[in-house]
Amino acid sequence: MNVIMTALPVENAAVLEHLVDVRPHRHRGTVIDVGTVAGHPRHRVALVSTGAGTAAAAALTERVREEFAPSAMVFVGVAGGLRDWLEIGDVVVATKIYSYQGGRSENDAFLTRPSAWSAAHSLDQESRRLVRGNAWHSFLTDRGEGETPVAYFEPIAVGDVVLNSRTSELAHRLRTSYNDAVAVEMEGSGFAHAAHLGDQVRAIVVRGISDRADGDKAAADRQGGQRLAARNAAAFAIALITALEPDGDVPEDGGQEIAPPSGPMSNSNIARDNARVDQQIGFNFGSARRIR
Repeated sequence: MNVIMTALPVENAAVLEHLVDVRPHRHRGTVIDVGTVAGHPRHRVALVSTGAGTAAAAALTERVREEFAPSAMVFVGVAGGLRDWLEIGDVVVATKIYSYQGGRSENDAFLTRPSAWSAAHSLDQESRRLVRGNAWHSFLTDRGEGETPVAYFEPIAVGDVVLNSRTSELAHRLRTSYNDAVAVEMEGSGFAHAAHLGDQVRAIVVRGISDRADGDKAAADRQGGQRLAARNAAAFAIALITALEPDGDVPEDGGQEIAPPSGPMSNSNIARDNARVDQQIGFNFGSARRIR
């Protein structure tokens, strides 16, 4: 089992496009969508929506890590670009996550005291293989002719602020104190910190560029920047999930070994383009044990 986390509804919907046999799993009030990657019946995903902000991301990262003991966790979503060479829809795989709000405020200066977390080495390595020949593009949904988003491996800055300016005090601080960060977002540091504390669970952040953090965010959103960025980030994340080892407790036919049973349920799922995925056989989560 692997976990994908998102913050916004558009991000959650983009991941759901790739899942079949999706069922709700409820844990301590949190409703988690558990499904299988379309066409990959041995790759199961628990999908969690955190809402915006680092605190919620941290709390729910720990909650789902404890519940599912995942092999890997990926935070997927949109980000504002801090570099002119980034196009709307490009993907940034975070090699490093900065928490930029830590510091000491003096009379005449803000002294930066950052925290930082690196991507899990194995996930970073698998991600880099996906850019060979743009292999991850095969997971793009509704791809237009000639559409070729690029995936970059760069640091990302994170804080509980929506940045929509290249000239504000915060923009200046990011430029001077976090100069290698190419994008900015609002959940990755909470996610990365909780993953780091959780017995070193493998974790990585994948973001699509939805705007340029330059004052035109509203216009970019109206033009579909968030939807495009979320779609591309989700495609990369799903490609990464399928590149990892399949779930060891799922039989070759994709059936789920869940016990004790409370009554069988069975259905067949049709993926995009009417391609039959497989027959999924399992039991109601309400009376079944935790999925591992």
